[in-house]
Amino acid sequence: MVASHSTPPVIRKKARKSPTKTKPTLVAKQATESIDVDEDMSGESLIQQSVTSIEDDIGEASIPPASTAPSFPPLPASAASSQSLKSETRRIPIPPHRMTPIKRDWVNIFSPLTEILGLQVRMNVQRRCVEIRTSKHTKEIGALQKGADFIKAYALGFDVNDAIALLRLDDLFIDSFEIHDVKTLHGDHLSRAIGRIAGQDGKTKFTIENASRTRIVLADTKIHIMGSFQNIKIARDAIVSLILGTPPGKVYSGLRTVCSRLKQRAL
Repeated sequence: MVASHSTPPVIRKKARKSPTKTKPTLVAKQATESIDVDEDMSGESLIQQSVTSIEDDIGEASIPPASTAPSFPPLPASAASSQSLKSETRRIPIPPHRMTPIKRDWVNIFSPLTEILGLQVRMNVQRRCVEIRTSKHTKEIGALQKGADFIKAYALGFDVNDAIALLRLDDLFIDSFEIHDVKTLHGDHLSRAIGRIAGQDGKTKFTIENASRTRIVLADTKIHIMGSFQNIKIARDAIVSLILGTPPGKVYSGLRTVCSRLKQRAL
């Protein structure tokens, strides 16, 4: 028999890397990172410098030099008063049942509009409206609106002498509402509510007017109140109480307390 000789297996050992070889790479990496950071910082500084230079250029360009700024002399008072307002026209419709009264009181209506406000007024009978227009004698900007409010107050049923107060005072307003806005009433219930507001021979309405210093127009189911804001609120609260069924005596006592408080505040 032939003896077979087996060769022992060759074991290859992995070469160990020396620790000295890794140090240069770490140093090189740190060096490159520091170079990158320096480049970034230098880039940011350059950007900031460019931005500040652009802002300075824009600021210098936007501010004109003092020599080129125009200088205008003050406008004299005569030139300011000579300037006329833009011509405007307003048309106020008149209901059919107020056509006869407005014809009767026409002299008392157009006189304050022309003398106090300096407006031009005419009555258009075919269209059933009053037309007002600004002129060279108009001094106030809100004169046209005041004139329209004056004519509208007369069209609602207020007396001419009461409506003129809208031209002289600035804190007067007109508030309108209906009985159906407070409570839905029909037939005799609605008639009784209107009777409670008016009273016998208008006594209740006059009492509310004198206590609250307002003027009230009772036109069927519509109620119009003219006065200052606080006085309108007092009169409206009293009328609402009457519509809801409160006895007139209780409303009178409430008006007395309110009047006493108003007098104390005035003092």
